[in-house]
Amino acid sequence: MAAQIRVFLVDDHAVVRRGLASYLDGEDDMDVIGQAGNGRKALDEIAVLANSPTGLPDVVLMDLLMPDVDGITATAQLIRRWPAVKVIAVTSFLEEEKVRAALDAGAAGYLLKDAEADDVADAIRTVAAGDVVLPPAVARTLVVANRRPAIPQPALTAREREVLTLVAAGHTNQQIATRLSVSERTARTHVSNILAKLGLSSRTQAALWAERHGLTATTPAP
Repeated sequence: MAAQIRVFLVDDHAVVRRGLASYLDGEDDMDVIGQAGNGRKALDEIAVLANSPTGLPDVVLMDLLMPDVDGITATAQLIRRWPAVKVIAVTSFLEEEKVRAALDAGAAGYLLKDAEADDVADAIRTVAAGDVVLPPAVARTLVVANRRPAIPQPALTAREREVLTLVAAGHTNQQIATRLSVSERTARTHVSNILAKLGLSSRTQAALWAERHGLTATTPAP
């Protein structure tokens, strides 16, 4: 039996947390291991979990607008302390500035609060698997805001630019490997090298960088 995805919920509305916890605990592959009402309490609770038999959460659903410590600040601190934890930023409004801030802080995805419950569960599975979640409306907002003329990037090889284009199109490492007829390990190495060369920390940031510099593809993921 596959290990369950450990989920931690951060939202200043208790009713939202209880509703999400009830739904997600009903999913066979998920276990809600903790909740907090603001960023400070979340960091404190996750620190306790890190030193307990339960262990760190795999995915944190992080509300952005909260008292005391907001979700963007909490995300940055959380990723800095526990880089293996994946964060999905959640908010009621689609604001380009907040989306960018959350992703720059290290969030692996972004969801609007009007998302259906099953979409939230799918997003959790996606980021737990190492991929990125950006709803179409969010992606369009970022693309429009970042659209600029293509700028050559001599630090990247031709193959790395090709891989980066596929990352921006939403391809997983396995899909990239299939498209380029290489092993998944080789594709993963290319992605790691790209992140290191560009000074980035996530596939999400790499995708945004590619959009900003005109490295986009029109071919959808297979």
